[in-house]
Amino acid sequence: MKSVRLAGLTSSVLVGLLQSPVFAADALSDPLTSDTDALFQDIPSVYSASKYEQKVTKAPASISIVTADEIKKWGYRTFGDILSSLKGFYNTNDRNYGYAGARGFGVPGDYNSRILLLIDGHRFNDNIYDQFDTSEGFPVDLDVIERIEVVRGPGSALYGANAFLGVINVITKRGRDQHGVSVKASYGSNDAYKTSVSIGDRFKNGLETFLSGSFYNSQGFDKLYYSEYDDPATNNGVSVGNDAEQAKKLLAKASFGDFALQGLYENRNKDIPTAEYLTSFNNPSNTVDQATFIELKYDHTFENQLNLQSRLSYNNYRYTGNYPYTYSTTNKPDVVINKDLAYGEWWRAELEASKVLWEDHRLTVGGQYQDNFHQFLTNYDRETYVASDTSTYQYAIFIQDDYSILDSLTLNAGVRLDYFSIFGETVNPRVGLIYNPWQNSTVKLLYGTAFRAPNQNELNYIGTGITNSLHLQPEKLQTLELVLEHYFTSQLRVELNLFQTNIDKVIALTAIDNVLLQQQNIGNYDAHGIEAQIENNWLNGWQGRISYSWQQTKDKATNQIISNSPEHLLKLNLIAPLWTDKVFLGFETQVMSARKTSSGEVAGHVVSNLTLFTQKWLKGLELSGGVYNLFDQRYFDPVSDAYRQNGIQQDALTFRVKASLDF
Repeated sequence: MKSVRLAGLTSSVLVGLLQSPVFAADALSDPLTSDTDALFQDIPSVYSASKYEQKVTKAPASISIVTADEIKKWGYRTFGDILSSLKGFYNTNDRNYGYAGARGFGVPGDYNSRILLLIDGHRFNDNIYDQFDTSEGFPVDLDVIERIEVVRGPGSALYGANAFLGVINVITKRGRDQHGVSVKASYGSNDAYKTSVSIGDRFKNGLETFLSGSFYNSQGFDKLYYSEYDDPATNNGVSVGNDAEQAKKLLAKASFGDFALQGLYENRNKDIPTAEYLTSFNNPSNTVDQATFIELKYDHTFENQLNLQSRLSYNNYRYTGNYPYTYSTTNKPDVVINKDLAYGEWWRAELEASKVLWEDHRLTVGGQYQDNFHQFLTNYDRETYVASDTSTYQYAIFIQDDYSILDSLTLNAGVRLDYFSIFGETVNPRVGLIYNPWQNSTVKLLYGTAFRAPNQNELNYIGTGITNSLHLQPEKLQTLELVLEHYFTSQLRVELNLFQTNIDKVIALTAIDNVLLQQQNIGNYDAHGIEAQIENNWLNGWQGRISYSWQQTKDKATNQIISNSPEHLLKLNLIAPLWTDKVFLGFETQVMSARKTSSGEVAGHVVSNLTLFTQKWLKGLELSGGVYNLFDQRYFDPVSDAYRQNGIQQDALTFRVKASLDF
């Protein structure tokens, strides 16, 4: 009932704002019919949907764009916070990693291998788990992000594996965006502090450089209670001092002419309070994740408008897990540390060309090769359970054509062939019809397929309580989607999406008996839903959007809703200028319905966040303060079968204050 009341309240608030005199004045001062050309100049462009710049109204997907200004004014702390604010997305956390779900699909324990993450166009997902973290382990410091492009739906026709539910391209700042030195510091709940320094500029000779480093440290919650362990033998369910976290990140960029060099390093250490994988409760346990890449990029447009782009990169990923197990129940328990190690190295080459042909065709072709020359997994304590050291390779070719049939009608069609040495080839097409019945309206009819290859961890891992899965097959997805967009003014936009998705041979960690877990192709799913959003960016500095998603993702065999799949998502985001362009209030509310778990369900919840942001009082100085889970909502996220808990309780009310100085 509380969710229903809040849903009505937030809808009424936004409608009231849209109709209020101050905003109505803005709308009347900018009628659509007065200057249609100006309207389309204001429509943002996106690169990631088709691998070239195009207006979002022309892109063959539903697009969201998040800017650096929005990240500051809404006070986002993690990448998961950002995704949670977008229609159709949700984020879960098991107090070790953060996981993204989209359109009702978020398998507990999946390390985000069904979303492709790009950092400035560079493929980040590693060659062991195909993963990235949405919490503090996210590879990029949020303060160096210039914008984020979120492309929903299957993207394997352009990007191959992992572009399953969507593609996210994180575009970082360049030297011209920094133009000097920036120092930032923040402090928050649980003795959490973060410092960062960035320096960058663009010089007269055309050389552009950017360098940024950050350090984060948190003591975490001193005590966390889990009722499933409420027994004197396990400290009455209280985990003490096992929630600390530390993260270090470094980003370096340089460009000159057609060449750009970029390097990234991130290292994150997280203590685990939850006894994941049925480890010894209230004994120190932790994971360490480290990723590095360096990439050289060439991008040149010739006089005949042929654009040629190539990338060559070296990448590595390293993981260490320390898991305590008690092998004795005597007065002096025999606690043994189980070591879980993974190390991957690979190099990757890409070549793409794009050109407008015969005035009404834009052709894009490309190919990629990846050599996974080191894929190592081991798990041991008193004995070695697995020591898998393999090497694999993969390559792909793709072609895409944007055909302007009429001024108001475009056909986007593409296909990609991927070959993996571990299972063979897969072909994935995408077709989209994009129609503008009026210049301010767009209708998109989209169809595409995608795949996710089983990764090395799923195939070869053997550990305490986990056995290997050598006969896994790739997951496959098909989506049919209708997107309707309409601009009432250059600031006021409405979007409605309808989608139908079939997902086959989904891989998930599953209990096969009372002792063992195994990765399995557990079944076939059917998903369908509706997403609606209205957003407005008023001329006087107000900004707001409200979105609602209804989605059902069911197991075809049982006709039951799958785990961690909310049927309803309602979100309100608002930025209010309190004092000209110097003081802003950022507010957001997120409503999520109940979700099934492997052994029951977790209740729905309503979470609100509030941020006060100030700028321009002193040159280069920005200050902000945020309160998160403003009304101290008690809520839980589903987890995988690796936990005894039905769900993991999320953070109560927390705060953060932050200062930034540019000079």
